[in-house]
Order: sequence, then C-alpha cells, then structure tokens
Amino acid sequence: MTEKNPTPRKICLVDGSGFIFRAFHALPPLTRGDGTPVNAVLGYCNMIYKLARDQDCDAFAVLFDTARTTFRTDIYPEYKANRPPPPEELIPQFPLIRDATRAFGLPSIEMAGFEADDLIATYARLAHERGDHVTIVSSDKDLMQLVRDRVVMLDPMRMREIGPDQVMEKFGVGPDQVVEVQALAGDATDNVPGVPGIGVKTAALLLGEYGDLETLLARAGEIKQPKRRQTLIDNADLARISLELVTLRDDVPVEDALDSFGPLDPDPDTLSEFLTAQEFKSLLTRVQAELGFEPTEAVQVAPGTVAEAPEAPEYELVQDVEALRRWVDAAVEAGRVAVDTETTSLHAMQAELVGVSLSIEPGRACYVPLGHRPPDGDLIGEVAAQIPLAEALGVLKPMLEDPSVMKVGQNLKYDMLVLARAPYDIRIVPFDDTMLMSFVLDAGSHGHGMDELAALHLGHTTISIKELIGTGKSQITFDRVPVEKAGIYAAEDADITLRLDQTLKPKLVGEHMVSVYETLERPLAPVLVAMEGRGIKVDRAELARLSKDFAERIEDFEVEIHRLAGRDFKVGSPKQLGEILFDEMGLPGGKKGKSGAYATGAQILEDLAAQGHDLPARVIDWRQLSKLKSTYSDALVEQINPDTGRVHTSYAMAGAATGRLSSTDPNLQNIPIRTEEGRKIRRAFVAEPGHTLMSADYSQIELRLLAHVAEIETLAEAFRGGADIHALTASQVFGIPAEGMDPLMRRRAKAINFGIIYGISAFGLARQLSIPRGDAKAYIDAYFERYPGIRAYMDETTAFARAHGYVETIFGRRCHLGGINDRNPAKRGFAERQAINAPLQGSAADIVKRAMIRMQPALDEAKLSARMLLQVHDELVFEVPENEIEETGAVVKRVMETATYPALELGVPLTVDVGTGENWDQAH
Repeated sequence: MTEKNPTPRKICLVDGSGFIFRAFHALPPLTRGDGTPVNAVLGYCNMIYKLARDQDCDAFAVLFDTARTTFRTDIYPEYKANRPPPPEELIPQFPLIRDATRAFGLPSIEMAGFEADDLIATYARLAHERGDHVTIVSSDKDLMQLVRDRVVMLDPMRMREIGPDQVMEKFGVGPDQVVEVQALAGDATDNVPGVPGIGVKTAALLLGEYGDLETLLARAGEIKQPKRRQTLIDNADLARISLELVTLRDDVPVEDALDSFGPLDPDPDTLSEFLTAQEFKSLLTRVQAELGFEPTEAVQVAPGTVAEAPEAPEYELVQDVEALRRWVDAAVEAGRVAVDTETTSLHAMQAELVGVSLSIEPGRACYVPLGHRPPDGDLIGEVAAQIPLAEALGVLKPMLEDPSVMKVGQNLKYDMLVLARAPYDIRIVPFDDTMLMSFVLDAGSHGHGMDELAALHLGHTTISIKELIGTGKSQITFDRVPVEKAGIYAAEDADITLRLDQTLKPKLVGEHMVSVYETLERPLAPVLVAMEGRGIKVDRAELARLSKDFAERIEDFEVEIHRLAGRDFKVGSPKQLGEILFDEMGLPGGKKGKSGAYATGAQILEDLAAQGHDLPARVIDWRQLSKLKSTYSDALVEQINPDTGRVHTSYAMAGAATGRLSSTDPNLQNIPIRTEEGRKIRRAFVAEPGHTLMSADYSQIELRLLAHVAEIETLAEAFRGGADIHALTASQVFGIPAEGMDPLMRRRAKAINFGIIYGISAFGLARQLSIPRGDAKAYIDAYFERYPGIRAYMDETTAFARAHGYVETIFGRRCHLGGINDRNPAKRGFAERQAINAPLQGSAADIVKRAMIRMQPALDEAKLSARMLLQVHDELVFEVPENEIEETGAVVKRVMETATYPALELGVPLTVDVGTGENWDQAH
C-alpha cells in the first residue's frame, strides 16, 4: 500500500512525446553548425522551460515513448501499424531532447514495452494514492480516462485545464467510461478497430442506455436498429480487444520513485554547456538572466533561430489623447512600429475603422478603440471611453505618414486601403509586411496568415477571432465586441506582427531573398491598393439583360435534357444525373464514389459528349450557363459598391507558390474567355464616359521564357523574327511545310507547345486532341527529339527540385514543392509537373509585377491620366481618356516589353498586344 504523503505536493507529469512533435512542426528547419537538425530541440527547450517556470508545481517529470513495439502490439499486431515513420530530420533529435530534459534538471523517464501514457497513468495513481495533486500536461484524449479528483489535465496548446466537465463535453460520458466509448468508436490514428459504424456520440448514447460495455454487448440483440444491432453482435470481440488497447496500464514497474521528482533546478554548468553545444544563443542568454547563471562565452547561432516570447506581455487600452500621444512619440523615437487595424468587414472598400493597435517592442502593445458600439446594437447601450475619431486620426496620421518611421504590418495592403479611403485619408509610408516576407521565404511550404506564422515561428497560439465575434448567424461585427476584450485581441495582433518582423526580416538576408522582397513584393502592394481602390465600372443593364437571357436558355436546356432522359429530374443533382446516365441509359464509364453515387464531373461528361452522347453535352452547356449566371451576371450586381458605383476586386499577394496574383470578391481572373458566353460577361465591364478600356496582354510569354531558359535557339530565333511559333513547331516536328499547313496540324503543335510547359503526358495530350495515346506519345517523342534542350531543361529542373525542395524563377523567387520526394507516385508526379512549370509561370508573374510597379511612374512622367484597373495573369487593363489612347498605348507597351531591364536581358523579345474598346471584351 502506498503511504500517505503528510505534505501533499503538486506533481506535474508531462507527455514528452506530444511535446516533441508539436515542437518539430511549430518551427521551421534549423541546423547547428555541424548540420545536425535542432528545430524540434529548440522548440522543446522553449516549451519545457516555460512550462516549468510558469506552472505552480512542486515536482516535474517528463515521460517519453520508446519503440513502437509494446504489450499492445502483442494483443493486436496492427496497433498503430498505419502510422508513418517519423520524419528523417526528427530522428537524430530524439536523443537530444532527452538530453535537454536532463539538462534542465528534470527526470526523463521511458520504459521498453510501455507507452508514455502508461507511465503517466502509473505515476498519477501512485501520486493520487499518496494524497498528491496531479496535473497531466498533454492534449492527448487517451489520457482523459485518468481525470478524477486531484487529477486534472492541462492542454499545453491552449493552456486550458481539463477536468470532468471537459471530458463529459468531449466524450459524452465521465472519465470512468472514456475507455468504453473509445472501445466502441475505435481510433483510426492508432488503428484501434472499435465497432464499425459506431462513433463517439452513438457510443455515449448506448452506454447511457445500457450502463457499461459488457452489458451492452450482452444485450446487443435488444437493439431496435437492425444494422447497429448486427454490427455490435458481429464485432463484440473487436470491442473487447479495443478496450484492452485503449485502457492505460497503471501498474508499470517504474524504477524512478515519486520522491525523486523535484522542481526546475538545473545545474548551471550542465545546462549552459548543453545550450551552447546546440548553439541556442538567445535561449541561453534568457536562461542565464532569469535563473541567475554566470554568462558563458557567446556562441554563433545558425540562421533560422526563432524570436522568443516575452514572459508576460503588457497590453494597454488607450482611451485618452495624452496616452495616444505617448505611444506615437515612442513610435517616432523607435523608428519602427507594428500597426494593425480592426474594422467591420473583410472587404477593405466597405470596412469601417473600429480601432488601431500599435507595438514598438516585443511583449508590449496597445489598442486604441475608435468605433465600438453597444454590443446589443441599442443606441442607449454603454460603451467604454473612446477617443473621438477625428482627434485620434489627427495624432496618428503624421506618424503613419512619417518617412522616418517604418510601419510594419501583416497583410498591410488591407490596412493601407482602409486608411486611404475617406474620411481617413492616410497614406502609410514606408512599410514592411511580414506576410510578404514569409511568402518570399517559403512560398508553397505553408500558409502565410498570422495565426499560422505565430505557431510556426514563435510557438504561440493566437486568440481566435471566433472567440470574439462568433460564427454563423450569431456572428457579430468587431464594433460590437466589448472594448476590453477587443483590446487584448488587437494588441496581440500588433505584438505578434512585430515579433514576426524580428524573426523574418533577418532571414531575407540569410536566404538571399532581399531582392525579391524589395523589388517585387513590397513595392507592388501600394500599386494594388490603388487598383483596388479605383475598381472598374460595370453596366447594370447589360448584366440584367444577360441574366434574363441566361435564365431563358437554362430553362430551354432543362427541357431538352429532360426529353433526352425520358423523364424529369433535377439537373443540378449529381446523384440523379448519375443514375440517369449510367443506370437508366447504360452509358459507359460509370464509377461510384464512397458515397455510393456516380461521379459526374466535367471530365466524365466531356468524355461522354466526345463519344457522341447528346445528354451529357447538354448538361455541360447547362452547367456553364448556370455558373455564369450565378457567379457573374447575378452576383456582380450585388458587388457594385454603392459609394463608387464600381466593382472592387481584391488581389491576394501570398497565394500561388509561383507568385501569381489571385482575385477575389469578385474573382475577375476566372471569367471564361474561350467561349462566346464567357466573353459576354466581359462586355458588361465598361469605361466611364469620355474614356475607353485598354487591354495590354503579353503574347505567349511562357513559351518565350521556355525558349530562353532552355536555350532553344531555333525557337528563340523564331520569336525574334516574329514567326508563327506553332506553325514552325508543326513544320519541324512533323516534317511538313509551314506554308499552306493544315490548321489541324498547327492546332496539334499548339497543344504540344503549351502542354509541354505543364508537363503534359501522352494520356493528357491524347485526351485533349481526341487521338490515340500511341499517336500522342509519338508526337511528344518527336518534339523532344527536335528540341532536346527542352527535355534537358525538364530533367535538370526536376533534379534540382528533388535536391533542394524548390525551383527558382529567373529573378530568384523560390517556389517550394512539398511533394517532390513523396513516396506516392501520383503526388510525386504532380510535384514534378509543377517543378517544370513553376519557373516559367513564376517568371512570367515576376515580369508582370515589374511592369505594374513601373507603370504609374511612366504614365506620370508622360503626363498621361490613364489608370490601371485590373491584372489578369498576363494581361493589364486600363481606363484611358479618349484623347490619350495612342500615347498611353505606346507607354504601356514600352513598359511591359522592357520589364526585365536592366536586371536581366532575355534571349527572346517580349511582345505585348494592345487593344481598346468600349468594353473589356472589345479591348481584348
């Protein structure tokens, strides 16, 4: 029997294995000078040190898993069999993390044949029997079965305590029945089989009705639902096996006694030696200062060390002008300040300013509420004190426009557009943007939103906006959030932004990406702010006419589709359409998905239509018109800004890994232009009276870049001579004269030319041209035989991608390819095709951006009034006064065609086609 502890202690049992993987995925790659990966080690050290410092516990122990083989694999060999092996970069960090634990003076405990959870269960039992209080630091749901009086869990991600109420919320039962729920529901992650078709909610309901698992299994024949009854009868043994697998052992013959556990009390020399060996200079300095160690000789830290969180952030609510002036003066003195705005809308052209947050040093920030209203919307409700808007802006504006103060933001383009509008009229200069820094450094590796970057680079979980404004129908706008709550959230945004800036800005130098950031991404932001603010005029009457026409034709198509099907059905229902096509009409190629319904995607319908079947062809027509009507002719009317009478799209700068911009709210880059119906939508985009629309479009820019980077002199010479590149390709590949060429052969050569850029396969080309796969393969083989440099480029590029994990554009932008070394052939093949295309598409995107950045200064220098309105991949759209068309066209063409100079001289000329018209379709 365990003896009672006369003085109960607080024991902290840490799930070390959970910390390892969280630390590994939270930080970017980081190596010591000798090449050993240490990102997980650094993340773990930060987390375990902070935990031990912050938690009011008398004793700590860290428990680890050992090998995958445990007593559970003896019971069920498939247990955890589907878990992938740990990443190669993590494996050498496992022993270092054990060393780190001991260096911090904490027990590092593991036992062969048992999991960390079993060790935790055993020590939790021993401590509980002595009368101690236990905190289990883990977010692992399997440990919730241990919760009881004096035993709680602490979720280290949210720092939220988990007691019986939280367990009930998670499983629908108390801690004592968690294992029975898990035995029924199973666990796909650990390959615990459970009972097929029984989920957590159903398991909890069944246990609530029958009392416990054995009673349920014994009385399964009484269950009314036939399917549920039979599956419980058939899988009773699996449920019992699952119960054994999920029940934690609390009788492990542990060797380390509870009394040997103590508080954080590292030996100064041991810890300093360890941190120095890992080259964690920043952490070493902090630990020495906080624990009173004697400083050791400074060490060189490998590039990539992350900024560390301050111990306790100080966030101030600024509610009077004098306090605001103090912050502004401090920002001017510091010369660098993080800025963030809170507004009523995600759409910058509709958003009202609610507040501004500032931060000038890590861990210290303020929030200035300006437009909060009563939470319930009543005019008589009370709101905390706020500085009058005009007075606050009068204090903020000089600092935000001060050229000697660098403003730092996260996706600052949004804030710049909000503040540039009336009545605020603020132009933020100069500025840095952490989202753009991250995008330049890691495009394609991960997202670039602040929450993800905070977790990745700072190991910090930010406050969720949903906690403040809710979701769905009950969601409120930020101006209805109480000022006190809003202040903590908003100040954290500015604080995190500043800390991300301190982490990411030095990396631009270390990764040699300063040029891409300084010459492409940062200067483009104000260009896009101006474009988004201008918007483009849309003809309401034309949209209404199109909607009416589309509606009538959609109805006609439905009548025709029903006639061909022999009965009425819902054309927009994939399930009903699949039944018509494959069950009732017996057409070939029907394949059912997991839901049991036939797949009826665009490619399937196109294949059937190509075989001469009328019904799928009409459904394609119906879908195209329905999408045009709902997405454009109907929706665009609703998106006309009531103040400007124009549509204002928003450009995402950190989307595609290649650097291409994307357009949202509305998406003006996806309007189909190869069909007559799609072009009709473009006719609704018009110029203001006295103006015309001008479209300037790069001609075959990616093919030209291919000729340049692959050094294909034949193609380069053809481009320099202005030859028909597709006819030339057909002539050289198929051995036929270019003069009087069959248009079909030119079309096939065109398909190959553009397909090669995207790594097209023989199967893909065969489908596109409706020819046998053997013929398609022969065409591709002949193409590479005629242009061996293209094959060499493709091979060299994919080899570079495999070795480095990324490819580069001609201006040095890196496009990361996560699946280039994936074991899955499909994922790897997709990444290889990306590797071939990304340098070309990315280089084209860089060239367009360079042209956009130079355009307004060139127009200003020529004293022209044209305004750039839209960017659609390789095309720029302008609104031009009618008396300036010729001069504007010349300037636009010159700027775009010389966009690579002086940084780079291409081996092929860039050609831009310029057109004008009353509407966008005429101009293109």
